[in-house]
Amino acid sequence: MGQTDTPQDRGYLVGIIFFILGLGTLLPWNFFMTASLYFQDRLNNTEFVNGTAVHKEYYFNNWMTLLSQLPLLLFTLLNSFLYQRISEAVRITGSLVAILLFFILTAVLVKVDLKDTDLFFSVTMATIWFINCFVAVLQGSLFGLVGLLPQKYSSIFMSGQGLAGTFAAIAMLISIASDVDPQSAALGYFITPCVGTLITLFSYLLLPRLEFADHHLNRRSNYEEGTTDKLLSGGVVVNGKLNGHANGTAMKAASRGSSEVEEQLELSLDEPKQVEKSRAKASVLEVFKKIWVMAFCVTFVFTVTLSVFPAVTVDVKTIFPGKWERYFISVCCFLMFNIGDWVGRTITTVVRWPRKESPLFPVLVLVRLVFVPLLMFCNVRSRFYLPVFFEHDAAFATIMAAFSISSGYFVCLSMSYAPQMVEPKDAETAGALMTFFLSLGLSLGAALSFLLRAAI
Repeated sequence: MGQTDTPQDRGYLVGIIFFILGLGTLLPWNFFMTASLYFQDRLNNTEFVNGTAVHKEYYFNNWMTLLSQLPLLLFTLLNSFLYQRISEAVRITGSLVAILLFFILTAVLVKVDLKDTDLFFSVTMATIWFINCFVAVLQGSLFGLVGLLPQKYSSIFMSGQGLAGTFAAIAMLISIASDVDPQSAALGYFITPCVGTLITLFSYLLLPRLEFADHHLNRRSNYEEGTTDKLLSGGVVVNGKLNGHANGTAMKAASRGSSEVEEQLELSLDEPKQVEKSRAKASVLEVFKKIWVMAFCVTFVFTVTLSVFPAVTVDVKTIFPGKWERYFISVCCFLMFNIGDWVGRTITTVVRWPRKESPLFPVLVLVRLVFVPLLMFCNVRSRFYLPVFFEHDAAFATIMAAFSISSGYFVCLSMSYAPQMVEPKDAETAGALMTFFLSLGLSLGAALSFLLRAAI
């Protein structure tokens, strides 16, 4: 098959599958985050100690954020160095199966009436910890995998991740508006990610059977074979004879003297070493030197985003009391952010500006810092130090829209640009490193959010 005979993505099946894979990677974080009301209802109870009522607070949101980001950070770092020891199929399939099992456990616990709230809290926190460990491995593997396909597939993958939050936000709205009892609503809520993860697993298993995916995902082995063939045809000694161009060069050199022939022979004998060197994957440090700008950008974007969302934005209050107050945060905070984030990621399938080489790219990423004070000056309650400059609901919604769209856009560009800045054989290393810095940004943002919230 010639180079021009590249298989086509018939029915756009590969694009659809990577969209589903992107969605599946962020289901755990989004569904646990938006279920905070359910968990707080089960955990925040009143105990009587010596006849005195004592309200026991577990600070679920704080612990959930911490235990979601720390394992993601730690295991992504481990994945960056050890991914070569475990095959890609085992890492991706095993992670999806584990995530599915933990979601099933969470759904089952909805129907289990645990009187010991400490036990329920411990099991939930352990579930969040372990499920995010597998998410880290899954994301690192899939980012490297999608980096082997044309750039638009990276954007499609990131768009799928953005839609995961929208799914969770819509599920939360349905739960709030539902007429069924809270327990049944919560059960239906957690069955949704179980089905989503199962579909994600089947989609990944289908991927190698598609000709277009098989062609591109085998680029690493094809790259190595192509490099070897090229060097061999350029003058590697084969079966004691000079092959290809080197043979022709040696024949011409014979008329110019035996010393030049010997020089050509020495160069030819050195070329197998060059072949071996080209086949070896670059070290993690070598890959990092090529992608450090993108690594900084994805870290900074998520640091800014997580520093105010949801810790600050969830405490913004509407100026219109009544029924709308019940839905305000669900719509203007969670749904608005997730739709905007998805729109930002989706835009990159059409527009990719600035280019990865442009110095303007990191500058625009730094400009997003302005959203931190803008959101802190919204109608956040309660507050002790800062004044309110943007009290109206429309002002908050507008800032949230720009905040979320820019977040999704720059994250998607950073993650899709990085694997393209290295050779195909190093794409997975670049993907794993970018996932680590993504996790670092999430962790830094989550830690910074406590200080920013206290400053209001």
